Amino acid sequence: MATKIGMMDAAYFVGRSEILAWINSTLQLNLSKVEEACSGAVHCQLLDAVHPGMVPMHKVNFDAKSEYEMIQNYKVLQDVFNKLKITKHIEVSKLVKGRPLDNLEFMQWLKRYCDSVNGGLVSYNPIERREGSKGGKEAGKKGPPAHTSAKGGAAAAPRPQSHHGGARRNELSSSVNSSSSSTLSVKASRPPPPAPAYEEQITELKLSVDSLEKERDYYFAKLRDVELFCQSPGLEGLPVIAAIQQILYAADNDGSAVAEARAMISLNCQEENEEAEPLSPIPEVLSSEEKMVNPDSQKRKSIRNLDVEAAGINNLSPRQRFPDATDVHCSGSPLMTY
Repeated sequence: MATKIGMMDAAYFVGRSEILAWINSTLQLNLSKVEEACSGAVHCQLLDAVHPGMVPMHKVNFDAKSEYEMIQNYKVLQDVFNKLKITKHIEVSKLVKGRPLDNLEFMQWLKRYCDSVNGGLVSYNPIERREGSKGGKEAGKKGPPAHTSAKGGAAAAPRPQSHHGGARRNELSSSVNSSSSSTLSVKASRPPPPAPAYEEQITELKLSVDSLEKERDYYFAKLRDVELFCQSPGLEGLPVIAAIQQILYAADNDGSAVAEARAMISLNCQEENEEAEPLSPIPEVLSSEEKMVNPDSQKRKSIRNLDVEAAGINNLSPRQRFPDATDVHCSGSPLMTY
C-alpha cells in the first residue's frame, strides 16, 4: 500500500493534466483545476470508488463553500482512513485554502493509493453514488464558466436607423460618435482579460515556485541539522567535524572547500601515524614439527647423562660410594649375617 511514500517517489512527478483526467474520468466530473477539489468531497468519492460502500456518501457535501463545511468532509475522510488503517496525515488547514501545490501533492498521493488497490479497476457508478450527497446531482453538470465577449454583444445589438431629415441624422451621428468615443475610453482604461493560455502558464509558474520553495526549505533544514550535530559537546575538536564545518561555512564562490577539508583529514592522519608507538615484535611460535625431538639426539643426551653420572661416582669417596652398615641392617638386606 502507498500509505508512506517519499517525496522523491514517482507518484509526485505525475502531471496536473493527468491528475485532472483521472478525476474526471473516474467520477464523471468536469474539473478544470486541481484546487477545485479542495472541499474534500472529491477525495471522499475517490476513496469510495476503490472501497465501495466504505464511505458514508450521505455525509459528504459537494456544495461546501466555507472552511467549516469543508472540514466536515475531511472528518468523513479521516474516519475512513482510520477504518482502513491508513496512516497518511491529512493537512486540512492547507488543503482548505485552495493552494494549488498542496492540493496537487495530496491528489498525487491519492492516485498512487487508488492505483495500488486492485490496480484501480473497480466497477463503479459515480453518479448513482453521488445522488445521496448534498449537491451531488449538480456536481457532474457543472462545467467551466462561459466567457461572454463584450465586443460580440455590442456588435449583436442593432443600430437604429433614421429616415427623417438632415437635422435628425446629424443628431444621431453626433450621439453615436460621442457614445463610441466614451466606449473606447472605457475600453482603454480597463486592462484586457488574460487569455486562457496565459492563465495556464501562470498556474504552472506558481506550482514551480511553490515546489522550489519547498525543496529549498527541505535542504536548509537538513544543513541546519548537520550544523547542530557538529556543535554537539565532545565533537567540536574532532578533525572530521572541523572538515565538515569547513565545507558548511565556505563562501558561495569558493570551490576549494572540499579539497581543503580533505587536506585537513590527511594531515591529521599523518600526525597520528607519527605519534603512534612502534609495536613490539611478535614472538615466533615454534611449530609442532620443531618441538618434536629427534630420537638420535635423545639417545645422545641419555648416553651423555650416564657418562656424567659415572664420572660423579668415581669422584666420590669409598664411604660415600657404599652405604653405612647400619643402613644395610636397617634395610633388611639378606647379605647381612649375625
